[in-house]
Amino acid sequence: MTDVLANGFSRQSAEHYRQLGVWNGDTHWKLFRRTVTARPHALAAIDGIRSLTWAELDAGVARAATILAHNGVRRGVKVIVQLPNSVAYLETIFALWRLGAVPVFALPAHGASDVRHFAMHAPATHYIGTSNPNRHLTRVQADLARPLPDGRTPTSILVNERADDPWARGTRRSPTRDCLPATPTPGAADDLAFLQLSGGTTGVPKQIPRTHDDYLYSVRASIDVCDLRADDVLLVALPASHNFTMSSPGILGAVQVGATIVFADSPMPTDVLPLIERHRVTHLALVPPALISLLNYPDRAVHDLHSVRTVWVGGAKLSETAARRVRPELGWNLQQVFGMAEGLVNYTPLEAGIEEIVSTQGRPMSPYDEILVVDDDDNEVPAGTPGNLLTRGPYTIRQYHRAPEVNARSFTGDGFYRTGDIVVFRDGTLTVVGRAKDQINRGGEKIAPEAVENVLLTHPAVHDVSVVGVPDDILGEKTRALVIPRENATSPLKPAALKKYVREQGLASFAVPDIIDIVEEFPFTGVGKVSKKDQAV
Repeated sequence: MTDVLANGFSRQSAEHYRQLGVWNGDTHWKLFRRTVTARPHALAAIDGIRSLTWAELDAGVARAATILAHNGVRRGVKVIVQLPNSVAYLETIFALWRLGAVPVFALPAHGASDVRHFAMHAPATHYIGTSNPNRHLTRVQADLARPLPDGRTPTSILVNERADDPWARGTRRSPTRDCLPATPTPGAADDLAFLQLSGGTTGVPKQIPRTHDDYLYSVRASIDVCDLRADDVLLVALPASHNFTMSSPGILGAVQVGATIVFADSPMPTDVLPLIERHRVTHLALVPPALISLLNYPDRAVHDLHSVRTVWVGGAKLSETAARRVRPELGWNLQQVFGMAEGLVNYTPLEAGIEEIVSTQGRPMSPYDEILVVDDDDNEVPAGTPGNLLTRGPYTIRQYHRAPEVNARSFTGDGFYRTGDIVVFRDGTLTVVGRAKDQINRGGEKIAPEAVENVLLTHPAVHDVSVVGVPDDILGEKTRALVIPRENATSPLKPAALKKYVREQGLASFAVPDIIDIVEEFPFTGVGKVSKKDQAV
């Protein structure tokens, strides 16, 4: 037995959180089985093909676990999961937890080099993907069939998520339907539950080790500050394996309370709006670009959206301009969510005043979250002063998976995680100012990209904006704005006119973008965030 858990907590720290009652010995498999037992005939999950009760979903999980066990999946084995949003995704992850295996979550957008890195670094022995791959995933699966640098070739198990019985074909070895189900061998609460991926904007994603105890506490804490209940309907529009989608309060929150989970193919308005109307969706989570697309969608009014009570918006900072539009235009409660796959999650309270909801990114959801805001020398700054956010708590990891050099940079000696965010902490609320590496230094003048973005977003013909610094031989950096126009704009956007508009709004002259490019979309990272790195060219 080692003195440190997979998530970096010492056994002494783990015992401290157990004594506080925040770690209660729960596991993902116990969570699932409790809900199956309590609500067997309630509707559990819906996609474009199937609609299952909790008892039917449980049977599908047992079927999947049997097939996985026949393919060599067992307790402690790490398995890459790269599946689209579907009921089959739920069957897969709970089948793995039934066997005590460790999912390694990959998004459908991850490429061949990413997936091979996950297979090597985890290390993973199996890969579960779709038997209906697009061209991108066909390349991923073909590349993974080649031996890894260490000579291993992970076993690929392909699932037909579009079929009534996803596990009937496409698997490496599919036992008969009459085969006895594999015996459950779930892991312990302090075992490694899964490896998730960091949401950084540069480099290969780091792998984040989560135990059952720490992660399920974060789910329970989310439920405490959100209004998701048993008779509600959660729409899963963002990629299912994303941390935001999984736990804030997300898929696992819905399992916790027994709510119905509806899977959408994408967060685009054409996918989301009909599902809200058809299934009387009460809750959904969106990233800011998806929310803005919905707000600006010209045919939104033809759909009945009155069933929605709350939209959670996170993954990146939501501009105040867009936040102010949610209640008047959609009639929905807005909860901003500022969090990270490494741990800390903040919500704006449902009962908060409008100014807090639109202009802050929330309050730490747990009374045991520790917040430090420091300068570049790790000295605490006065309240209300921007600084670097450091955090520690019962669900914030204290090390990345097998990454000692990264850990030395990312964590303090006493276990605080260096988030890389610049924030203002005042009266218990956090307001995100930017990322430490996002600040633009233009000839010695410091420019916060968000300030420029907020001004451009007030232009009636602008749909979305992303501002970055680009190298310049004279100034060091220039400011570049990528602007997506609204579809129904009455006249085409002109860079010169936009610069004039920014000047007229009173922004400092040095903050007026040097370069404005009109684009159709932003480049995105593998985890679905806007890629600042790919814009700064």
